[in-house]
Amino acid sequence: MRTALTARQRFWWTVIAVVVIVFALFPVASIVATSFKSSSEINSGTFLPPHWSTENYQQILSSGGSAQTLFLSALRNSIGISLISTFVAVVLATVAAYAIARLDFPGKRIILTTALGVSIFPVVSLVTPLFNLWREIGLYDTWLGLIIPYLSLTLPISIWTLAAFFRQIPWELEQAAEVDGATPWQAFRKAIVPLAAPGVFTTALIAFFIAWNDFVYGISLTSSDRARPVPAALAFFTGASYFEQPTGAISAAAVVVTIPVVILVILFQRQIVSGLTQGAVKG
Repeated sequence: MRTALTARQRFWWTVIAVVVIVFALFPVASIVATSFKSSSEINSGTFLPPHWSTENYQQILSSGGSAQTLFLSALRNSIGISLISTFVAVVLATVAAYAIARLDFPGKRIILTTALGVSIFPVVSLVTPLFNLWREIGLYDTWLGLIIPYLSLTLPISIWTLAAFFRQIPWELEQAAEVDGATPWQAFRKAIVPLAAPGVFTTALIAFFIAWNDFVYGISLTSSDRARPVPAALAFFTGASYFEQPTGAISAAAVVVTIPVVILVILFQRQIVSGLTQGAVKG
């Protein structure tokens, strides 16, 4: 039975919540405000722009200059590479997690432990060997050369999330489907996968965010706009002159690439919470 909070407790919890929200959103608000400042007002010292301007957005989206070409090609690369990486990771993780949750075979715990170890392994330590290997076999500066390393980021967390979720689905559902004449594959595809849809969807969003935000692989395994994603491309933005910093253009680009993530979270927040909480319940 829950105990009602006193007025004093509600007050302090409200204060804590407000402080956390301000602390988390202040950098975002600062970037948004900077993106609407003209190049001459970047160092004005004011939080809000003295004169609101879309100059930075025009520079990266419609000016036809180098920043626009660099940003749009990088945006195309990020969308394509992230979607492919997410799809492959979710498909492989669904099959692997189902086997780990349902089948009893030797080494199951080792697989989960290895997946966890891979997910926390420092990415920087892998870049140099991959850089040399990719140049030798022709995967450097290609989409495939980023998709494969991205799987090392997205696949472990996907396996862990889906394995926890599959454990919550009653085993009797598959047995009932097989009694009705379904093969194990049909039982998995028609009975289990639809029930696991919230978990799969949540895992797909998490994997997409991880691939979308990667910087280390993107900056290290590409050398041109053929495959360079947005986070890496921002490092190559230049100002109108040698002495001008592209702070406004970088802020505008950061806002543009953050909008899809915010929209996805707002639209599917119920599915995300449902998938995470159902997978976290101990069976």
